[in-house]
Amino acid sequence: MQGLDTVRSGDESHMTTATTCASASLAVPGEARRGRRVEEAQALLAMRPVQASPSGEAGRDHASSGTQGSPPALAIHNLQVVYGGAIEAVRDISLEVRPGQIVALLGSNGAGKSTVLKAVSGVLDAEDGEIEKGSILLGGQAIEKASAPAIVRLGMVQVPEGRRLFQTLTVDENLIAGAHLQDGAKLAAGREYVFSLFPRLADLRHNIAGYLSGGEQQMVAIGRALMSRPRILALDEPSLGLAPLVITEIFHSIQALREQDGLTILLVEQNANRALGIADYAYIMENGRIVLDGTSEQLRRNADVREFYLGLNTGEGRTSMKDVKHYKRRKRWLS
Repeated sequence: MQGLDTVRSGDESHMTTATTCASASLAVPGEARRGRRVEEAQALLAMRPVQASPSGEAGRDHASSGTQGSPPALAIHNLQVVYGGAIEAVRDISLEVRPGQIVALLGSNGAGKSTVLKAVSGVLDAEDGEIEKGSILLGGQAIEKASAPAIVRLGMVQVPEGRRLFQTLTVDENLIAGAHLQDGAKLAAGREYVFSLFPRLADLRHNIAGYLSGGEQQMVAIGRALMSRPRILALDEPSLGLAPLVITEIFHSIQALREQDGLTILLVEQNANRALGIADYAYIMENGRIVLDGTSEQLRRNADVREFYLGLNTGEGRTSMKDVKHYKRRKRWLS
């Protein structure tokens, strides 16, 4: 089998993935609350405050889990995204993804996670969205004004929420669509790599994609993205609508992409437990802003994350629905 490094070599032309549905949230907390949130986060977590300089403890942990001394593979600074010129979906967020890392972006539905992926993938304009301010650097190169095809050529590819396959084409044809500008040898090498990652697809290669199960379609979607030889793979809700056993298989494959091939991954997920299980570092979004960040272990130990994202209370039991109703009032970082 050919490795991903072999698949990457060659022509730098790529296939742009499909756009996803809009995910916008409205109200965000006022700036006057920032100082108190920062102080509480420092006291409670012993990690750097939200959006602070990476010179803090959590920042050092973040840098050390990636490639030492290298610039971020992806860096977002003070990003603000607006839909329709009126709805602020993302406000003043900053994050980094180091080479070889899996970085998770967590949060509830409507928190703005998918909007962040659309911004870094250059597909906001398809849904009347635009970047109002801020910068996005891909390998040190500004891409906030770049087109989606240009961003893919630079090595950033998104696997959209809901798979977005070409439903009437076969598995093989969907994979070919992900590498439509490559020559035959490179295409064949890429396809063999995908089949080595997802052996089930080799037996389904001539099947119509629309007739596959949800898990099989997710495998095809990831495989199609890999055919374009990305340096950074952005995954939007890969566990959405899948059975637990299939989710486990998908997440094992994501982990293998990093561990065996060194692929850098930005993972958007609502399933915090699964995401923190494979991520090096994670950010939590609420109402369009990043409210917490840290290593996966730091966030797993945080009482609020354990209760409201992992479903565990301080007594190691399950959180009751009565407690969940007081979620917004009790969250320390937004109080």
